[in-house]
Amino acid sequence: MRVRDWQDILDDVTESNADPGGWRAVGGDRANGIGEDIYFGHPEAGVYQMKTYAKNPFEVQGVGSQVARRVDDEIDPLFPEDGSGLFGVQQGVEDADEAEAKAQKLETVLETHADAPTTPKAMLEDIMDAVDSPAYGPMEFDQHDRPERMDDLTETFEEAEQLLDKEFEDVIEEDVERGFY
Repeated sequence: MRVRDWQDILDDVTESNADPGGWRAVGGDRANGIGEDIYFGHPEAGVYQMKTYAKNPFEVQGVGSQVARRVDDEIDPLFPEDGSGLFGVQQGVEDADEAEAKAQKLETVLETHADAPTTPKAMLEDIMDAVDSPAYGPMEFDQHDRPERMDDLTETFEEAEQLLDKEFEDVIEEDVERGFY
């Protein structure tokens, strides 16, 4: 298992070529200390774990790793089919022409959903398709605690959890002096 910067993990997710709508996620507070834990899973791309914290409102620090190469029958129930929310990973546009084209597609999607009965899931799928999102899906996230599924994932990937915690503590120690930045 290779521990890398959290942005590299998101790059792996976005470059996986897996079905964009097949991703699922679980996230919440870190069990020990500041920050958040999040697991992303996809049947074709595997399971990724990240540990992050907001150094300030404009900068996030963290580490992560691929903890499983596929989502098997034991891991699958630990990810939500329908979450308490939805998530999407987005790549920036390269130029003004691409931004204009995506904005036009997005405007059309929003107008269509405004005029017809829809569901949040259907709308998210259409929006993510319009902006060419490489990963999106249901997510169970608790901003103030840890979802039960997260504890189950942590137990399943216990060795990875310990290694990532150690690496993450090193990142925090380099950035934070006496608990304040």
